[in-house]
Amino acid sequence: MKRKRLITVAIDSPAAAGAGTQAKMIAKYYNLLHLDTGRIYRLLGKISLDSPTKFNYKFLRQKIRKLKISDLKDKNLLSDKVATAASIIAKEKKIRSLVHKFQQKYAYSPPSQYAGSVLDGRDITSVQMKDAMFKFFITANVNVRAMRRYKEYKSLKKRVSFKEVLKSLKKRDKSDQKRKFGPLKKTKDSILINTTKLSRKRCFEKIKGIMDRKLKINGNIQ
Repeated sequence: MKRKRLITVAIDSPAAAGAGTQAKMIAKYYNLLHLDTGRIYRLLGKISLDSPTKFNYKFLRQKIRKLKISDLKDKNLLSDKVATAASIIAKEKKIRSLVHKFQQKYAYSPPSQYAGSVLDGRDITSVQMKDAMFKFFITANVNVRAMRRYKEYKSLKKRVSFKEVLKSLKKRDKSDQKRKFGPLKKTKDSILINTTKLSRKRCFEKIKGIMDRKLKINGNIQ
């Protein structure tokens, strides 16, 4: 059963556009549960790499049933190898159905201490949260996104070149946009936010302004 006056925020974006950062800032400011849906697929991708002989639908169903949001904070999920495996897995309709149920649970029935939820991923506005109170599509120039991801890898002491990261991102974009189920696309009712020339703070201020106006009108904030 959906709670009344629930603040729901849906964010779609290509990789490294800054959606995850903005989702965290939104969650903290408005006291919302944050669910990075891409990390769910990354976790499944890692499982497929770690346990290739056990990897099947039944095995995954058991894993997702026991899945907790804290499991998604594993730093080992941030690698090109895991990202590639995740992108392949995300194309499977049966697996997407399993993940969808998990996401719906947290999107519309977050723990009572939260005022709502914010989900970011690839098909949140078009599939997972079609009726979200706020829908954003966050993007940025692919070279800018590649540099952000490159710096992120370097800070984690990962050996990778900018050229490799750029190539990987372009491959991910193509896979995300062309997949048959839940492809990455901007819905007509999503607000476009281009972060190419925006700082994290300026981007958040822009999103906050949009949200505050609607929340005040709806009576969610004073």
